[in-house]
Amino acid sequence: MSLLSKKSKTVLTDPLMNNNPITFQVLGICSALAVTVKVDTAVIMTVALVFVLTMSNTIISLLRKLIPARVRIIIMLSIIASLVILTDQVLKAYMYDMSKQLSVFVGLIITNCIVMGRAEAFAMQNKPGKAFWDGLGNGLGYGLILIAVSIFREILGSGTLYGFQIIPTALYESGYVNNGLMVLSPGAFIILGLIIWVQRTITNVEED
Repeated sequence: MSLLSKKSKTVLTDPLMNNNPITFQVLGICSALAVTVKVDTAVIMTVALVFVLTMSNTIISLLRKLIPARVRIIIMLSIIASLVILTDQVLKAYMYDMSKQLSVFVGLIITNCIVMGRAEAFAMQNKPGKAFWDGLGNGLGYGLILIAVSIFREILGSGTLYGFQIIPTALYESGYVNNGLMVLSPGAFIILGLIIWVQRTITNVEED
């Protein structure tokens, strides 16, 4: 017997490609630009958002019938903020240097439109099981793009990948220079734009 039903598989896999929160819905762009200079920061940001999104979706879904409609936004924000604070404290306790590099961007997960959007549009309307898979799928979809952008930016901008030297020293001695644009926000825009173009070409997305 399959662990996931057909509908649950669709909920999990759809955000990875066909309905990716960054390349298709164009959400969470600020953090995609800010934390993708290095792969290690992009990976940690991905783990943080996957945890917050998955757990907030599940908790909100469990409580959805108890949440008054008039105050649902406040309650959802309280749940999300509590999870973000927990994540931030764990990073400060066990990965302090990484926490300093990510700076305010972990805290800004609270206002990330992906997290709030999935809570309102999906978790409030579906059972906890589906809400969990939706949170996991959207978190991974977001993370895949972050990591893809960071790979290009780190290699082209710093000559490294996850801290390891990739560009041979001989190239630098022969006059090769890292592309400084890649460590700036415009470089992230360019890489992200190319990824969106490739993704939409592959999935045959047509603009209205």
